[in-house]
Amino acid sequence: MPLSIPQLVAHRGYAHKYPENTLLAVQAAVEAGARFIEFDVLMTADQVPVLFHDRDMQRMCGVPGTIHEQSLAQLQALPVSEPEKFGDAFADISITSLEQVVSYLKTVPEVTVFVELKRQGLDVHGIDLFLDKVLLALSPIKKQVVIISYSLEALLAIKQRSDYQLGAVFDRWDERNSPLIKQLKPHYLFTDIDDLPATGRLVCPENPDCQLAVYECIDPVKAIQVHQQGVALVETFQIKEMLTALNYLKDKP
Repeated sequence: MPLSIPQLVAHRGYAHKYPENTLLAVQAAVEAGARFIEFDVLMTADQVPVLFHDRDMQRMCGVPGTIHEQSLAQLQALPVSEPEKFGDAFADISITSLEQVVSYLKTVPEVTVFVELKRQGLDVHGIDLFLDKVLLALSPIKKQVVIISYSLEALLAIKQRSDYQLGAVFDRWDERNSPLIKQLKPHYLFTDIDDLPATGRLVCPENPDCQLAVYECIDPVKAIQVHQQGVALVETFQIKEMLTALNYLKDKP
């Protein structure tokens, strides 16, 4: 019987080879074979949703400040190139708006995207405004989207106003039993692979149709191990390398 392998999620796109959370990284992940992609969303000073993970701009842009302090025009004048990681290789890459990546994703309807709403954006702009802008931008690809967040309050607000698929994100495995997660009954649970029990079957509470996902993994053997315990999806920065390795192990006599 062939070895069962997990589905892989391109974590922030093909982040191993390209600046994370950029249209370039998302396109490269799809071209590498990804059928599941995760990216993060914050919002600019002029209330435009953009792809970005960090609380500040230093690592990605090489300058101080935060996304919510800058307009989209100001951000588009800056590189989003991870200079410490890639040097000047991507100095011509600027920030990607959610509208831009949605326009691309419409051309690849077979791809499912996990859109993480960052707590900083929700806190700065407020849950209602943040959701108004993000849900509107995502509406053309709604059937492809799963909205995920550490903010269970934001996910519950989405559940009240729409029928998007939802995923709760948390760092510790024991958090899966929190009252808010039980109330939410998410379609997915995302947790840290390093906090999983080493043995035993892993199951979602409350919702029998819920799927388990883990972050971050670049070890194909570890990915198979947690899959055998019940994990359905594994996030990885190295989407192409992990797909190659897992397919080799699956087909190995």
